[in-house]
Amino acid sequence: MVQEKRRTSPCRALGLDPVYSVPMRPWTGGPRHGPPHPPDARNRPGKPGPVLNRALGQGRPPLIGVTTSVSVNQVPERAFVNAAYVRAVQDAGGVPVLLSPHLDAWSKTVLWPLLDGLLLTGGADVDPARWGEERHPATYDVSPARDALEIELVSSALEDQVPLFAVCRGVQVLNVALGGSLWQDIPTDLPGSLVHSQKEAREQPTHAVKVSGDSDLATIVGRREIQVNSFHHQALKHLGRGLREVARAPDGIIEAIELPDAPTPVFGVQWHPEDLAGHDDAARNLFRALVDAARERATRR
Repeated sequence: MVQEKRRTSPCRALGLDPVYSVPMRPWTGGPRHGPPHPPDARNRPGKPGPVLNRALGQGRPPLIGVTTSVSVNQVPERAFVNAAYVRAVQDAGGVPVLLSPHLDAWSKTVLWPLLDGLLLTGGADVDPARWGEERHPATYDVSPARDALEIELVSSALEDQVPLFAVCRGVQVLNVALGGSLWQDIPTDLPGSLVHSQKEAREQPTHAVKVSGDSDLATIVGRREIQVNSFHHQALKHLGRGLREVARAPDGIIEAIELPDAPTPVFGVQWHPEDLAGHDDAARNLFRALVDAARERATRR
């Protein structure tokens, strides 16, 4: 009789404790969903094996939290992200970890200590109630859960000195999280502006952006003027605490901001470099800047 080969679980293959594999902070949130954890799982350290030790050792690729969009008033409810973000992070040398608004407090407690960088992605509108205004008729697909998650992530990133790069909606969230405000609808609030919701393909630049020469952004992109794409109808209005504008469109719309006093890079752009990264060095360099800063942080931990 030939003895049947015993299957090895993925946890065993990596040398992990299959019950729980990473040390955790004590639980302080509300009820968790799903089956309960073993009584001592929250307080005991994990037991990483040789494969995981190599992955978590010096020189490992940095883990980049990537926020997702969420469906609004649709069944089934979905969390999703454009694949271009995932590719841009990977091409820059990072490992993307998707962060959905559906994560409960326990899941966020597990994931956050593992992350080395944070990417706030584009998507639907930020709720104007966040800066004390009523919704404009053009406001669409507001998700209180996504707003809450991303504002919480901004706070955690600043507190824990996690490098942060914000794209389109993300740069608006960064501004609002620091007490800033937005124009709710460019065509009605700022008539005569450029078309910022282009109909052309996503990888097609449609207007110029002038970059401040003394900014970190200028160092990252390597030039004072770049061509960008544009898919937004909200825009930065009053800047939040400590933020500095470092790029504008020809019509005066703020196109990029930085947080100069942050100990790690915190910056954002209003365009979508993930869709330009396949053919544009300036776009690729934005993701490289995030991943390089995250890698540096990982080596210090």
